[in-house]
Amino acid sequence: MSELDGQIAVVTGAGRGIGRAIALKFSAAGADVACVSRTEANSQKVADEIKALGRNAWAYAVDVADAEAVGACAKQISSDCGKIDVLVNNAGVTRDGLLMRMSDEDWDTVLNTNLKGAFNFVKAFTRPLIKQKAGRIINVASVIGLIGNAGQANYAASKAGLIGFTKSVARELASRGVTANVIAPGFIETDMTSVLSDEQKEGILKEVPLGRLGQGDDIANAALFLAGNGAGYITGQVLTVDGGMVMS
Repeated sequence: MSELDGQIAVVTGAGRGIGRAIALKFSAAGADVACVSRTEANSQKVADEIKALGRNAWAYAVDVADAEAVGACAKQISSDCGKIDVLVNNAGVTRDGLLMRMSDEDWDTVLNTNLKGAFNFVKAFTRPLIKQKAGRIINVASVIGLIGNAGQANYAASKAGLIGFTKSVARELASRGVTANVIAPGFIETDMTSVLSDEQKEGILKEVPLGRLGQGDDIANAALFLAGNGAGYITGQVLTVDGGMVMS
């Protein structure tokens, strides 16, 4: 049997980058996957990739920051899939800029997507997870939430908040057999990091002991571990996947 045979996973931000890598990794491990993205085209593209692997997949388009829309989406997912076993909150955005010039809109957009979006999805699925007395919640934060970064006060706040949120969820749901953990990626090669200049990348690599940027599969492998049988006694933890960039 594969690691996730018979399980249903919901992955937000599944349309590209880390979310796509996680969705594909889960499907290769035997899971059927509900792919959630802001745009239907992106979520459908990944769902089609999963179907080509012989697994079931569903595509949903929703703004994770919209609580009402997320509630409706969660109901549709539950109806289509019958249950969920794993929830991965990966949807995220950046609106970088120095604090003194950061607009309220840029602050709100990042906090509402990165932090409130996870709250919306966890809240929407908490009752069914409690009822089945089993489940895994995996929230994708960032090393920036651990160390901060100039020009990313909004992003750092959202990711640090996600860590505190997850620890609270872990305490609330542990007695019902539901775990909640965080993956904190370092600098991963995605669309989000593709805008960095060669000079910026060289500066980052000097801070990474393993000497390379991470790949989507590096994060997907960590997510698969936390979703699998081997992580049943792990909850409320932060798994940093950063090539050694942040060491405590």
